Amino acid sequence: MNQDEQQETTNEQEDTNETQQEVETNGQDQEIHQQIETLEQEKQDIQNKLLRTQADFDNFRRRTQKEKENDLKYKSQELVSEILPALDNFERALQTEVDDEGAQSFVDGVKMVYNQLHQALDKVGVEEIQAKNEQFDPNLHQAVMQVQEEGYESNQIVEVLQKGYRLKDRVIRPAMVKVNE
Repeated sequence: MNQDEQQETTNEQEDTNETQQEVETNGQDQEIHQQIETLEQEKQDIQNKLLRTQADFDNFRRRTQKEKENDLKYKSQELVSEILPALDNFERALQTEVDDEGAQSFVDGVKMVYNQLHQALDKVGVEEIQAKNEQFDPNLHQAVMQVQEEGYESNQIVEVLQKGYRLKDRVIRPAMVKVNE
Protein backbone atom coordinates (compact mmCIF):
# COMPACT_ATOMS: atom_id res chain seq x y z
CA MET A 1 0.00 0.00 0.00
CA ASN A 2 1.35 3.28 -0.82
CA GLN A 3 1.23 6.32 1.24
CA ASP A 4 -1.73 7.88 -0.58
CA GLU A 5 -3.82 4.77 -0.06
CA GLN A 6 -2.86 4.65 3.57
CA GLN A 7 -3.82 8.28 3.94
CA GLU A 8 -7.20 7.59 2.29
CA THR A 9 -7.83 4.60 4.53
CA THR A 10 -6.91 6.65 7.57
CA ASN A 11 -9.19 9.49 6.44
CA GLU A 12 -12.04 7.02 5.84
CA GLN A 13 -11.54 5.53 9.30
CA GLU A 14 -11.50 8.98 10.85
CA ASP A 15 -14.69 9.90 8.95
CA THR A 16 -16.30 6.67 10.13
CA ASN A 17 -15.20 7.34 13.72
CA GLU A 18 -16.51 10.90 13.55
CA THR A 19 -19.82 9.69 12.11
CA GLN A 20 -20.11 7.10 14.89
CA GLN A 21 -19.28 9.76 17.47
CA GLU A 22 -21.87 12.10 15.95
CA VAL A 23 -24.48 9.32 16.04
CA GLU A 24 -23.57 8.56 19.67
CA THR A 25 -23.60 12.26 20.52
CA ASN A 26 -26.97 12.72 18.80
CA GLY A 27 -28.34 9.73 20.74
CA GLN A 28 -26.99 11.16 23.98
CA ASP A 29 -28.40 14.60 23.10
CA GLN A 30 -31.84 13.09 22.46
CA GLU A 31 -31.68 11.20 25.73
CA ILE A 32 -30.63 14.35 27.58
CA HIS A 33 -33.40 16.37 25.92
CA GLN A 34 -35.90 13.68 26.87
CA GLN A 35 -34.68 13.77 30.48
CA ILE A 36 -34.90 17.57 30.47
CA GLU A 37 -38.48 17.42 29.16
CA THR A 38 -39.38 14.83 31.81
CA LEU A 39 -37.84 16.96 34.55
CA GLU A 40 -39.59 20.08 33.24
CA GLN A 41 -42.92 18.23 33.33
CA GLU A 42 -42.26 16.99 36.88
CA LYS A 43 -41.31 20.53 37.91
CA GLN A 44 -44.55 21.87 36.41
CA ASP A 45 -46.59 19.18 38.21
CA ILE A 46 -44.92 20.02 41.53
CA GLN A 47 -45.55 23.74 41.02
CA ASN A 48 -49.22 23.04 40.26
CA LYS A 49 -49.53 20.90 43.39
CA LEU A 50 -47.87 23.65 45.42
CA LEU A 51 -50.28 26.27 44.08
CA ARG A 52 -53.29 24.03 44.83
CA THR A 53 -51.99 23.34 48.33
CA GLN A 54 -51.46 27.05 48.96
CA ALA A 55 -54.97 27.82 47.70
CA ASP A 56 -56.43 25.07 49.91
CA PHE A 57 -54.55 26.45 52.91
CA ASP A 58 -55.72 30.01 52.19
CA ASN A 59 -59.33 28.77 51.91
CA PHE A 60 -58.96 26.83 55.16
CA ARG A 61 -57.53 29.87 56.93
CA ARG A 62 -60.36 32.12 55.67
CA ARG A 63 -63.00 29.54 56.65
CA THR A 64 -61.61 29.11 60.18
CA GLN A 65 -61.34 32.88 60.58
CA LYS A 66 -64.97 33.28 59.54
CA GLU A 67 -66.03 30.49 61.91
CA LYS A 68 -64.14 32.19 64.73
CA GLU A 69 -65.83 35.51 63.98
CA ASN A 70 -69.25 33.82 63.93
CA ASP A 71 -68.51 32.05 67.20
CA LEU A 72 -67.62 35.36 68.82
CA LYS A 73 -70.59 37.13 67.25
CA TYR A 74 -73.12 34.53 68.38
CA LYS A 75 -71.42 33.20 71.53
CA SER A 76 -74.30 34.34 73.73
CA GLN A 77 -77.05 32.76 71.59
CA GLU A 78 -77.53 29.70 73.77
CA LEU A 79 -77.68 31.75 76.96
CA VAL A 80 -80.13 34.21 75.41
CA SER A 81 -82.35 31.33 74.28
CA GLU A 82 -82.47 30.08 77.87
CA ILE A 83 -83.24 33.56 79.27
CA LEU A 84 -86.13 34.39 76.90
CA PRO A 85 -88.76 32.27 78.75
CA ALA A 86 -87.87 34.09 81.98
CA LEU A 87 -88.27 37.41 80.16
CA ASP A 88 -91.70 36.26 78.95
CA ASN A 89 -92.68 35.39 82.53
CA PHE A 90 -91.56 38.83 83.72
CA GLU A 91 -93.79 40.44 81.08
CA ARG A 92 -96.77 38.32 82.14
CA ALA A 93 -96.14 39.18 85.79
CA LEU A 94 -96.04 42.88 84.95
CA GLN A 95 -99.44 42.68 83.22
CA THR A 96 -101.24 41.73 86.43
CA GLU A 97 -103.22 44.50 88.11
CA VAL A 98 -102.58 45.19 91.79
CA ASP A 99 -104.59 47.41 94.16
CA ASP A 100 -102.48 47.11 97.27
CA GLU A 101 -99.66 49.64 97.78
CA GLY A 102 -97.29 46.96 99.10
CA ALA A 103 -97.97 44.78 96.09
CA GLN A 104 -97.40 47.78 93.81
CA SER A 105 -93.91 48.31 95.27
CA PHE A 106 -93.22 44.62 94.59
CA VAL A 107 -94.39 45.08 90.98
CA ASP A 108 -92.13 48.14 90.69
CA GLY A 109 -89.19 46.02 91.86
CA VAL A 110 -90.03 43.34 89.31
CA LYS A 111 -90.23 46.05 86.64
CA MET A 112 -86.72 47.26 87.58
CA VAL A 113 -85.32 43.73 87.29
CA TYR A 114 -87.12 43.31 83.97
CA ASN A 115 -85.61 46.57 82.66
CA GLN A 116 -82.12 45.55 83.78
CA LEU A 117 -82.50 42.20 82.05
CA HIS A 118 -83.71 43.95 78.89
CA GLN A 119 -80.72 46.35 78.98
CA ALA A 120 -78.28 43.46 79.37
CA LEU A 121 -79.81 41.72 76.36
CA ASP A 122 -79.62 44.96 74.36
CA LYS A 123 -75.89 45.20 75.13
CA VAL A 124 -75.17 41.81 73.56
CA GLY A 125 -77.20 42.68 70.46
CA VAL A 126 -80.59 41.09 71.19
CA GLU A 127 -83.49 42.90 69.51
CA GLU A 128 -87.21 42.32 69.63
CA ILE A 129 -88.70 41.42 66.25
CA GLN A 130 -91.39 43.95 65.38
CA ALA A 131 -94.52 42.13 64.33
CA LYS A 132 -97.77 43.98 65.16
CA ASN A 133 -99.40 45.37 61.97
CA GLU A 134 -96.44 44.16 59.86
CA GLN A 135 -96.73 41.88 56.84
CA PHE A 136 -96.19 38.24 57.74
CA ASP A 137 -92.63 37.08 57.02
CA PRO A 138 -92.01 33.35 57.57
CA ASN A 139 -88.35 34.11 58.30
CA LEU A 140 -89.30 36.26 61.29
CA HIS A 141 -92.78 35.14 62.31
CA GLN A 142 -94.51 31.88 63.14
CA ALA A 143 -98.21 31.91 62.27
CA VAL A 144 -100.17 30.18 65.01
CA MET A 145 -103.66 31.29 63.94
CA GLN A 146 -105.35 32.73 60.92
CA VAL A 147 -108.25 35.08 61.54
CA GLN A 148 -110.48 37.24 59.42
CA GLU A 149 -110.70 40.77 60.79
CA GLU A 150 -111.68 43.98 59.11
CA GLY A 151 -109.22 46.84 59.07
CA TYR A 152 -106.27 44.58 58.29
CA GLU A 153 -104.81 43.70 54.93
CA SER A 154 -104.42 40.13 53.78
CA ASN A 155 -101.38 38.48 55.36
CA GLN A 156 -101.01 41.28 57.92
CA ILE A 157 -100.24 40.42 61.54
CA VAL A 158 -103.24 41.09 63.79
CA GLU A 159 -101.82 40.12 67.18
CA VAL A 160 -98.52 39.01 68.69
CA LEU A 161 -98.97 36.00 70.97
CA GLN A 162 -95.29 35.66 71.90
CA LYS A 163 -92.53 38.12 71.11
CA GLY A 164 -89.76 37.08 68.79
CA TYR A 165 -86.10 37.98 69.18
CA ARG A 166 -83.00 38.12 67.05
CA LEU A 167 -79.34 38.25 68.03
CA LYS A 168 -77.64 40.68 65.67
CA ASP A 169 -78.86 39.36 62.29
CA ARG A 170 -79.84 35.82 63.36
CA VAL A 171 -83.36 34.94 64.50
CA ILE A 172 -83.24 33.25 67.90
CA ARG A 173 -86.98 32.82 68.27
CA PRO A 174 -89.61 33.83 65.71
CA ALA A 175 -92.59 35.86 66.89
CA MET A 176 -95.74 33.75 67.34
CA VAL A 177 -98.54 35.67 65.67
CA LYS A 178 -102.15 35.74 64.49
CA VAL A 179 -102.35 36.57 60.79
CA ASN A 180 -105.26 38.04 58.85
CA GLU A 181 -106.45 35.86 55.98
